[in-house]
Amino acid sequence: MRILLTGATGYIGKRILPVLVKNGHHVICCVRDPKRFNPPESIKSFIEVIQIDFLKEETLKNIPKDIDAAYYLIHSMSNSKEYEKLEEITATNFKNHLNTTSVKQVIYLSGIVNEDNLSKHLQSRKNVENILNEGRFSLTTLRAGIIVGSGSASFEIIRDLVEKLPIMITPKWLNTKCQPIGIKDVIKFLEESLLN
Repeated sequence: MRILLTGATGYIGKRILPVLVKNGHHVICCVRDPKRFNPPESIKSFIEVIQIDFLKEETLKNIPKDIDAAYYLIHSMSNSKEYEKLEEITATNFKNHLNTTSVKQVIYLSGIVNEDNLSKHLQSRKNVENILNEGRFSLTTLRAGIIVGSGSASFEIIRDLVEKLPIMITPKWLNTKCQPIGIKDVIKFLEESLLN
């Protein structure tokens, strides 16, 4: 299968890419800056790298029309007040362009959301899901809490806190339940969701 992989330079993208190649897929990796993308030599002949910025519609012409599935792994972690709008534009551009391709399924990795009380960050993720759901393709949304694995932003923050502050007094609002998931499990779920 021909699979479009967005977020190929990100934490999840770097880990799902070799799995997809190992499974015999040809992967089209979307990157904003090809110089920042360094896949293992062993898989370079099985991938195609295209320079795409989903905020700039004119770059989307580089996306091939003959793709079977796509992974939407684009998440803005910016502190900018504009990040919600940027995520909306990115998702809309992605959806609109993929509507012109032969893609059958999009797999989106989101955050765990509820309908009642969402942070701006999670509200933005829910909004992206709603936008993608308007596409002509089947949408599979996987919702994950904190992804635990060496190198993930959440994991590194927690590790730094534990190493530097063995005891910490925190406000009551910080006492919240979460549902962490291991990176290997996330990759397995993403892999198994393909055309399922």
